[in-house]
Amino acid sequence: MKLVRFGKVGEEKPGLIDADGTIRDLSGVVPDISGPYLSKEKLAELAKLDPASLPKVDAGVRLGPCVGNVGNFIAVGLNYADHAAETNSPIPSEPILFNKARSCIVGPNDDVMVPFGSEKMDWEVELAIVIGKTASNVSEADALSIVAGFCLCNDVSERAWQTERGGQWMKGKGCPTFGPLGPWLVTPDEIADVQNLGMWLDVNGKRMQTGSTSTMIFGALYLVHYISQFMRLEAGDVITTGTPPGVGMGMKPPVYLKAGDIMTLGIEGLGSQRQTVVPYKAG
Repeated sequence: MKLVRFGKVGEEKPGLIDADGTIRDLSGVVPDISGPYLSKEKLAELAKLDPASLPKVDAGVRLGPCVGNVGNFIAVGLNYADHAAETNSPIPSEPILFNKARSCIVGPNDDVMVPFGSEKMDWEVELAIVIGKTASNVSEADALSIVAGFCLCNDVSERAWQTERGGQWMKGKGCPTFGPLGPWLVTPDEIADVQNLGMWLDVNGKRMQTGSTSTMIFGALYLVHYISQFMRLEAGDVITTGTPPGVGMGMKPPVYLKAGDIMTLGIEGLGSQRQTVVPYKAG
């Protein structure tokens, strides 16, 4: 099942994608695709619906983030062996964790804004995990039981702030619009092997990233287990799991985003995104 949120910013409604790719309005069934409605039981109820019984949504409607009211937005750094190599970084012995601000989350095709004073804005196509049940100290074997689904994330980054300003990476990771999520939340039953998904990202039509979740150092379910040792995961939390090679920072010379650039990206089975980079705007 593919779940979406559609409509104006702040007024998104829940929906699902039918077999023909049409959005069907779920607002008469659930108020949102968010924490309380991401449990296995709630998702099973939605899966039993006949999509044809739900109102069609007009084509071309804006898609919002595929998860509403995200709580924790957790990210994993240097989690692809080939990406670690391109940045001349050692393979981590344990996952590197940092936070992205929940306020940076936007829809999959919304504009991405250059922050005030930014000089080194970069892209990162990533697989994200959406938690569906509150839990802590979850074993890797049981991790899938608390996963509502998977989605596509662009972990947009400001590299100078991330790596040159001291302290934690979150300085360059949580700027407004730095967390496009979606287009869909895809339930686990639709993903045959989450550790074998092709990934790609283009800038202005030029392929920058080509990769696969098969080169992750720490797999998706291991990450759920690992993170749950240090915090209580809650329904609606999002974990974005790292990026394959091809980021701007790793190029020789480095290449960074500027206003007017267009990013397109996708992951096999999880859909695609398209963002235009726009100048800084206060507010």
